[in-house]
Amino acid sequence: MAAIVSSPVSIVNATGLHARPAANVVNVAKQYQSDIKLVFKAIEANAKSVVSVMGLDVSLGDKIQIKADGPDAQAAITALTQVISSGCGEK
Repeated sequence: MAAIVSSPVSIVNATGLHARPAANVVNVAKQYQSDIKLVFKAIEANAKSVVSVMGLDVSLGDKIQIKADGPDAQAAITALTQVISSGCGEK
């Protein structure tokens, strides 16, 4: 099965994906069996690792893509797109 890649998703958090939003992304990603990566400027980060997500060093307005491979890949991309585009639970 080939990986599915999302459309670009804009980072809306003022401070990017720092600790709290990164943890929220990871918590959602861990609900899925698929291998999930966040992609920024050709760098891939494991969406199930807070350190990896924070290591992308994305800022407000940056665009990332979500890449998933596995049995629930489309559901994972849909959920993560919604979480990231809505600010990862932050105001």
